Amino acid sequence: MFNKNIKLALAALTFAWSIYEFTQGHIGNGIAILLLVSIFILFYFKNEFILLAFIQLRRQNFEGAKKWLSFIKNPSSALTRKQEGYYNYLHGIMLSQTNITQAEKFLKKAVKLGLAMDHDLAMAKLQLAGIAMTKRRKREATALMSEAKKLDKHGMLKEQMQMMKQQMKRI
Repeated sequence: MFNKNIKLALAALTFAWSIYEFTQGHIGNGIAILLLVSIFILFYFKNEFILLAFIQLRRQNFEGAKKWLSFIKNPSSALTRKQEGYYNYLHGIMLSQTNITQAEKFLKKAVKLGLAMDHDLAMAKLQLAGIAMTKRRKREATALMSEAKKLDKHGMLKEQMQMMKQQMKRI
């Protein structure tokens, strides 16, 4: 909703307000205002529209996720580096159903910017491997698959990797 710098400024101002409340002896008000500060700081590190888009994707509602992502007008200035990575990651996942060339562009940018979670990075690389496989680039797909396998420490993508390996044998 707000630029990342505005969120920090609001957090600083509300923190100063909570200090003022503590010095006036209004301890309850100061604690409540500190909770408000924590919300601003949370939304600095986790963009609210990206969180809402993730919720919509979890429900398989691609239109709803696109709607929430469309509220972010200029991602390079409004988001931190990791948030911009997740912005591109979400666009890549949604476009992988319809336009694989655009999806590849978004997913490569997301990998370049970086993602906070290893399993998200593994999923992005697995998606890229699938795109490379459909474009008949077997060597690139194999390299991306091995990188995704290294990043998938908990084995969450094991079944998808097995299916992709079987499809690679047919190529």
